[in-house]
Amino acid sequence: MGAVIHRLARVARTYAAVARSPSYAPLWLAQLISGFGDTLHYIALVVLVFELTGRGLAVAVLVAAEVVPILLLGPIAGVVIDRVNRKGVLIAADLGRAVLTLSLVAPQGAWHAYLVAAGLAAGNAFFNPTVQAVMPALTTEEQRLAANSVAWSTGRLVQILAAAAGGGLIALVGTRAAFALNAATFIASALLIARLRVPATGGEVERTAERGWRGYARDARAGLEFARRDRFVSRLLLVQAIASFAVGATGAMLVVLAERHLRLPPAGFAWLIAAIGVGALLGPLIPNAIARDYRDARWLFRPYVVRGVGDVLLASVTPLPVALLLLFVYGLNTSAGMVVFNATVQGAVPDAVRGRVFTLLDVSWSATRLLSLAAGGLLVDAVGIRPLFWSAGTLLALSGALGFVLFGGDVLRQEAGDAS
Repeated sequence: MGAVIHRLARVARTYAAVARSPSYAPLWLAQLISGFGDTLHYIALVVLVFELTGRGLAVAVLVAAEVVPILLLGPIAGVVIDRVNRKGVLIAADLGRAVLTLSLVAPQGAWHAYLVAAGLAAGNAFFNPTVQAVMPALTTEEQRLAANSVAWSTGRLVQILAAAAGGGLIALVGTRAAFALNAATFIASALLIARLRVPATGGEVERTAERGWRGYARDARAGLEFARRDRFVSRLLLVQAIASFAVGATGAMLVVLAERHLRLPPAGFAWLIAAIGVGALLGPLIPNAIARDYRDARWLFRPYVVRGVGDVLLASVTPLPVALLLLFVYGLNTSAGMVVFNATVQGAVPDAVRGRVFTLLDVSWSATRLLSLAAGGLLVDAVGIRPLFWSAGTLLALSGALGFVLFGGDVLRQEAGDAS
């Protein structure tokens, strides 16, 4: 017991040091504030669309509207992130998303929700990979896992608070207040990011690089070639694509499972999100406290198996406490795997191509997720929600097993070198 307390105390000290870091704190706080608004927005938008249409397929269309811009803009976004000032990319994405979100204070119908969802996804296609790309420049190698963990754990704490607030806001005043607040959080995030000192990227300082569309196309091809040649990235893309196909529909259809299988009111969906958030809050403590070296393939793929089994069980039981426990375990394992995933990729991929690799991972995930949504939406309307969770959970567990086979006992300790 004493050893456990000692390890947790060491983790707490590391977390505090990272959170106080002047080079990292503005980005961390920006993510927290924006994340609070995003959770409110997500709950409000899903409830709004489901109330307007009453169809599971309509919810799938909403999520598809969030996926398509990533597929279209991913190749461009990756090159932009590696070529231009990354702080400027983050600020522009925040301001653009603020304007779009504010428009939903007066929703014009389901089509309006789809349009805003697509616009926000376009901003995310630039913002999220940029955050991953700048993290190694703002932290040391020793701080990297802790920095990712601090961002993830505190983000989940904010998710819990926002989920509770979201249910109350929707019950009292509807969805409009949530949309207005989310717009304000984007503006606050942009102001904080303006304080960051982000070093120039290799592509940004390379003034001799070919400009125009031909230069962008060349850089996009170079990023694809790096991903094809790199042993770690190429295998990771395969496992991730299968996992994405498994979870794409179930993630979107959780609101349908809540209403049709668990028989919860609309505000009850927020309870499920909160259960995931509690688990995700605690999950990053696991690798920080007990992993001798987090860059181990087992830390990457064990969460796939756990969530897959959990999805099967979630569709097999009806008591709400059991469902909340399953979602807590899902959040616990998924968050532990996610912080390991981010920290490992950040260290293994060179700065000059990091933006392109992270956008490629996003595009791969989104493409297979879109296929999953198409199949899952039709399956739900045809035979119900439970068969979807049974089949998808099984496939997700198998993707984790494939990861173990492809990576074996590999430990990814190497730091990134040149992209050449």
